[in-house]
Amino acid sequence: MFGIGMPELIIILVIALIVIGPQKLPDIARSLGKGLAEFKRASDDFRQGISEEARAEEEKERLAKEAAEKEKQMKEAETAYAKPEEPKKEPVAEQPKA
Repeated sequence: MFGIGMPELIIILVIALIVIGPQKLPDIARSLGKGLAEFKRASDDFRQGISEEARAEEEKERLAKEAAEKEKQMKEAETAYAKPEEPKKEPVAEQPKA
């Protein structure tokens, strides 16, 4: 927890008890707990939003890639099954009559 060990935590609590006093300490601790819970909830919501956006972007890229592949397959199919061109008929040279 933030690199604070048990001895440091006890010292912080003793100083808080001296500075704040025993009457206000529970109220301040309660307020601090609520604030930390709200901060945790907000950070979880933020993290979830970022994850959803990343998933949506990945899905968008996957669909674009899939669409490009399907378009490529359609073009290949069109060229494979396209009506073959009729060979051009060149005029036959007439032979002179003798």
